[in-house]
Amino acid sequence: MRRLPMRKIEDVLRLHARGLSTRRISLATGVGKTTVIEYLRRAGRAGLSWPLPEGLDEAALERLLFPPPLPSKGRQLAEPDWAAIHRELKRPGVTLALLWDEYRSQHPYGYGYSAFCEHYRRWVGRLSPVMRQRHAAGERMFVDYSGTRMSVVDPVTGAARPAEIFIAVMGASNMTYAEASWSQTLPDWIGAHTRAFAAFGAVPALVVSDNLKSGVIRACFYEPEINRSYAEMAAHYGTAILPARPYKPRDKAKVEVAVLLVQRWIVARLRNRRFFSLEELNAAIRDEVGRLNARVSRHLGASRQQLFETLDCPAMQPLPPEPFVHADWRRATVGVDYHVRLEGHHYSVPHELIRQPLWARLAAGTVEIFRAGKRVACHRRANPGDTGATTLNDHRPASHRRHAEVTPEMLRERAARIGPATAILVGLILRDRPHPEQGFRSCLGILRLARSHGAERLEAACDRALEINARTMTSVKSILLNRLDGRRPVQPPEAPPITHANIRGPQFFH
Repeated sequence: MRRLPMRKIEDVLRLHARGLSTRRISLATGVGKTTVIEYLRRAGRAGLSWPLPEGLDEAALERLLFPPPLPSKGRQLAEPDWAAIHRELKRPGVTLALLWDEYRSQHPYGYGYSAFCEHYRRWVGRLSPVMRQRHAAGERMFVDYSGTRMSVVDPVTGAARPAEIFIAVMGASNMTYAEASWSQTLPDWIGAHTRAFAAFGAVPALVVSDNLKSGVIRACFYEPEINRSYAEMAAHYGTAILPARPYKPRDKAKVEVAVLLVQRWIVARLRNRRFFSLEELNAAIRDEVGRLNARVSRHLGASRQQLFETLDCPAMQPLPPEPFVHADWRRATVGVDYHVRLEGHHYSVPHELIRQPLWARLAAGTVEIFRAGKRVACHRRANPGDTGATTLNDHRPASHRRHAEVTPEMLRERAARIGPATAILVGLILRDRPHPEQGFRSCLGILRLARSHGAERLEAACDRALEINARTMTSVKSILLNRLDGRRPVQPPEAPPITHANIRGPQFFH
């Protein structure tokens, strides 16, 4: 069977622990029902339940879920009455698990649970029913943007700036939330979700979204790909994202009705007002949304607020202690210098991960880097425009660590222990380079000559090099190899002064 990433397995186990049916877990996670059932079966055999044990990584989880297979025995299979099963499922509280249990009590050698569900799914696939939208209390929150924008006027320039209108509506009660934001980008999209949860005071089991690019990377009928930051937000609140199926307008009919209501009851009512800040606009929207939710429905005899308090809210889960803090997730590949490049800045990772693909999580003040779900590096986030590098010494190979520990102060101290001439020469080399690090290797080479020639000879060679202005490691080494360190340079004799009638004295030039 197809192996799922750890995030998907966690979603399946979390939703199962909340009592969702196999079908609802499948819809929420984008994982086939057969795969959901198989993973739940394997988790049960391994003694795993939600939450997973702390410290359990992806490799250990796979070993628990996929132990060596045992040989299976052949058995005689009895075909169930699929039409009768289909009818029974419409009765309250009846599940496939219950019907399979009754089937196996009559046919002990019949289909296993996974095969039973798979055959039923195929049988249903030959039908073409129109799915009736029934929303369980507290289960679904539908989210989308209104196609109609509102304007905010700049008080200085007088220019109007459009604002997007985000809408969230609960499935059972139609309790509505709306707010204005500057864009439909991921930070605004996720921020609107967190404020909607706070306004409702609780979290639904599922969030049904349109296939907005901010939240859904790849729209697919069977397995839509959710943006990792959006999925992380859902995991923080203990909910799951269920994108509407492409070309299936019934999936988002609830929010489409809410969009229409917001346009008529909020946008239209505020059409003649001028707003000079986003905060002022949102304050007006909150007032109108409050009135909309307090309106008593003629058909139901209750308001959205009353229905929410009696239906949705008791079935929803509480808010986490802290609100979600948005972070961007990005893919990155480790370079040969054991750094990943993010926003122009380079961050180090353990050198063993060279050329490996990793995930990076960029929060407000930190950068975390992950491999296979495990954090391998954490750095303080660099300021915008900083194109330098942040490197942890532990990430370097041993040879690089030794080089990184070299400083001008350390070189001067080692040179001074050999002698004053060596200290002067090392200081001049460090001073004359455009950057001190450019002279590190030359200084290290000079200091290491003491191992083969002794400190006394090296000091004499440095003294000779200073006299002849030869400030390189090659020159000092040549002096030692040619044993010139014990000789003083020969001063040429001064030539006698030249006397000539045509020689002009200094007074000629004044």
